[in-house]
Amino acid sequence: MSTILEHESDFGERGREHEALDAYSRVVVDVAERLAPSVANLRVMRRGRMGQLPAGAGSAVALTPDGFLLTSAHVVAGPGRAGRATFVDGRELSFRVVGIDRLSDLAVLRVDGGDLSPARLGEAERLRVGQLVVAIGNPHGFAGSVTAGVVSALGRSLPARAGRTVRYIDNVIQTDAALNPGNSGGALVDSAARVVGINTAVAGVGLGLAVPINGPTRRIVGALMRDGRVRRAYIGIAGGPRPLPPHGRAKLGRASGVEIVEVAPDSPAQRAGLRAEDLVVALGGETIEAVDDVQRLMTSETIGRQLPVSVLRGERLLELELRPVELSE
Repeated sequence: MSTILEHESDFGERGREHEALDAYSRVVVDVAERLAPSVANLRVMRRGRMGQLPAGAGSAVALTPDGFLLTSAHVVAGPGRAGRATFVDGRELSFRVVGIDRLSDLAVLRVDGGDLSPARLGEAERLRVGQLVVAIGNPHGFAGSVTAGVVSALGRSLPARAGRTVRYIDNVIQTDAALNPGNSGGALVDSAARVVGINTAVAGVGLGLAVPINGPTRRIVGALMRDGRVRRAYIGIAGGPRPLPPHGRAKLGRASGVEIVEVAPDSPAQRAGLRAEDLVVALGGETIEAVDDVQRLMTSETIGRQLPVSVLRGERLLELELRPVELSE
C-alpha cells in the first residue's frame, strides 16, 4: 500500500511540474507571438568613399504605426548612419536616424513606410527580482529569436559616455535571459507582453542588461521624436534606492531615499560637497524617494538654477546647495 501511495505521490508531483511547465511555456509563446511583429532586425550602413558600407547590426522596437522605432544608441551611433529594417512578415524598409542620446543609450529611427505593429510600453518600476521576462531580438542576425529568463537584479547603474561626458544610466535591469550580439536595441518584455526594457549589453555569461522603460525614458524618447536631441541638467551622481535608517524614518516620516553610489569628479555634486553613501532625501524642494524623483528634476528648466539638497550623512541631516549644469555631449 505504501508503495502505491508513493507512486501516486510521485505521479502527482510530476503532474504538477508538467502543468507548471505548460503554464510557463504558454506565457513565453504568447509573448513571443504578440511581440515578434513589433521587433525589427537592423542592418546598419554608413557612407564611405566607396558608397554605403556595412557598419553593424542590431534590433529595434516599433513605437508607432507610422514608422517610429526605438533602438540602442550604440547600434546606430556615428555620422551618416542609415540602413534597412526587416520585420518577421518579410517587409524590408529603409530607415533614417531621427535622434540619438548616447547618454541613455537610446535612439529613435523612422522607417520609410507605415502600418507597423507598435509594441505596448510597460513600467520597469513595477518589476520584481525573480519575475519572468522574455528577450526578443536578432542575435547574430537570426531574426525573431526569443529567450526567456528572470529579472536577476534591479537598481544597477551602467556608465554611458558621449565624448568626455559620462552619465550613469540608473535602475538598469539585469536578466539571465540569454543576450548575444545583435540583441542590442531589442525588447525585454514582461509576461503581459509589455516592453519594460531595451536590451543594451551583455555583462557576462548569463547576465544581460536592459535600459528600463520608465518615466525618464519616456521623456527621452519623446524629446528624440520631437527635437532629435535631449537637453538635460547634470549633477554628477550615480545612485540607487535605499531604505532610510530608523532615525531617518522618524525624522522625515518616510521610508526611503536615494543612496549616492558614486560622485563624478569636478561635477556640481562634488562641488556642493556630496559624497558616496550620502542619502539624498530632498532636491529642489521636492521629496526624493527613488532615482526617478532625481531624474524628473534633470530637465532643461533646472539648468543653472541653485537647488537646495537635503542629505542624511550618518546621524546628521545636512542642507547643501548645488547648481546643475547642462549635460553636453
